[in-house]
Amino acid sequence: MEKLLDNIIQTNRKYVEEGEVASYIPELKKGNKNDLGVYVTTLNGEEFSAGDYETRFTIQSISKVISLIIAIMDNGEDYVFSKVGVEHTADAFNSITNLETKNLHRPSNPMINAGAIAIVSLIKGREPDEVFERILNFTRKITGNDNININREAYISEKATGDRNRSLAYFMKSTGVITNDVEKVLDVYFKQCSMEVTCKDISRIGAFLANDGVIPLTGEKVIPRETARIVKAIMTTCGMYDASGEFAVNIGMPAKSGVGGGIMAVAPEKMGIGVVGPSLDKKGNSIAGIKVLADLSKELELSIF
Repeated sequence: MEKLLDNIIQTNRKYVEEGEVASYIPELKKGNKNDLGVYVTTLNGEEFSAGDYETRFTIQSISKVISLIIAIMDNGEDYVFSKVGVEHTADAFNSITNLETKNLHRPSNPMINAGAIAIVSLIKGREPDEVFERILNFTRKITGNDNININREAYISEKATGDRNRSLAYFMKSTGVITNDVEKVLDVYFKQCSMEVTCKDISRIGAFLANDGVIPLTGEKVIPRETARIVKAIMTTCGMYDASGEFAVNIGMPAKSGVGGGIMAVAPEKMGIGVVGPSLDKKGNSIAGIKVLADLSKELELSIF
């Protein structure tokens, strides 16, 4: 497996030149465009890695999977999806047009920014710090890494430049999708996106979902199988932004990307995969990371289709 991973990394490293690191959040400009790494966690506890897998990066939109799980556990799926839809969108992840003109002002799905912000508003907690601690502790639990924390510089940078997200959130406040304090909700959202992880961490999140809500390394059942199924379905149709359809056709795994360069992929009943490659394509996905997952899916026949 490690030889296969190493070969795939080396074959696809050239593609980093075709993308650019994210720049709309100033702190993300510090990402190394040339980094490319992969980590695999199987359901029997074996782990394999190659390339720049120790690279640390902010989790960004991959955190939307975690907050969605917690919101469903807190409220039940019916209530959650009365606030946020489950439909794919061809618009960008931070689109305002999508929010204003479609779905009676309800965000299309939990994987775009508007939907994820609405999801955060549904997580129970008396104060923002308590809500974020729940997200952080859940992330630590399913990754087996108690050292995960926020990157303070990234959090400050996101908060200082998050006016598009503020626009989305205040619009949802005006339509009743969000009922609590907007700035408090956004503070949690900026913090969850700023959690710092590695490929190993996100591969373990993927393995947790691949194992239907059971942590492979401990055998602990954390969420119901049905919740894991719902989350994987939404990842399949919506997890790669407006490239989700192409990703499903070419790779065929539930996945979630983030503009920090990470992609978390799920091979149900087989493994979780974490990829990092901060060089992004125009849709905000790791350009070489997608190539790595395509080759891995083909070699190991991981497509769910």
